Amino acid sequence: MTEDALKTHRRRELREFLMSRRARVSPAQAGLPDGGARRRTPGLRREEVAVLAGVGASWYQWLEQGRDISVSPQVLDAVARVLRLSNAERRHLYLLAGLNPPAPEVAPEDRDMCDGLRRLIDTWMPYPAHIMDRYYNCVMYNDAAGMVLGMRPENTQNCIVDFFTDPLYRGQSRTWERNARTVVAQFRASCSAAPDDEGFQELLVQLRDKSPEFAELWEQRDIEDAGQIRKELDHPLVGLLAVESTAMKVPARPDLTIVLHTPMPEANTAAKLEWLASPEGRRGSMYPVAG
Repeated sequence: MTEDALKTHRRRELREFLMSRRARVSPAQAGLPDGGARRRTPGLRREEVAVLAGVGASWYQWLEQGRDISVSPQVLDAVARVLRLSNAERRHLYLLAGLNPPAPEVAPEDRDMCDGLRRLIDTWMPYPAHIMDRYYNCVMYNDAAGMVLGMRPENTQNCIVDFFTDPLYRGQSRTWERNARTVVAQFRASCSAAPDDEGFQELLVQLRDKSPEFAELWEQRDIEDAGQIRKELDHPLVGLLAVESTAMKVPARPDLTIVLHTPMPEANTAAKLEWLASPEGRRGSMYPVAG
């Protein structure tokens, strides 16, 4: 599809989208009297949307017609408010209008997803899995993450702080030095995406104070997107474990990251993890090991 064809398609989608969203909002929902008169079309009229959004009637008509006009985030936000758009719909409106969409937000109906996420990481057993918030605080982890990765209540429960400060973690990970560079580079990417976020700034100060290794790596200014990291661990009961951690986002919960660990083919890792999760293995796991 050519660039002109793509633009034409996007404008047509914008027109149909705005008309469909306008049709579902009643005057009463928008705070307007319906006057008792029968309307030819359901929902709000174009002129009513324009007045409520604080824009000109002609401008809104041109927007809904998909004309090539200048739009601003502030005006799109006003239209989104009048049309009662969800977070996903608001981002969709930005894309159709040719603007960079705002950062994803957690919709009220998606805030309570913890039960489903708990089922997800428990189903990942016997392989380790955990969930972090945007500041690397561990929200929850499964039993395998405790037995294999050393996640335990007495830690700080912050994954990046524990990576640099937990001696058990350092002592059992064969790949600590190699992975430390990646961890810091990914953390810098998270910080750069939210430069004014006080939570990231407080965590940065804490890491610099607690870990000279972190401070040194931070000054190198490497940056990477979150992805996969290979970890090699010396477990006291089963020896070498080789796993690959994969960081994933759930669009409905952009504030959370799910980290799943998959066994690698070498060292018979999958069988070892299955044994560690068995009753016999659990009895033998008196001490956790981090990685």
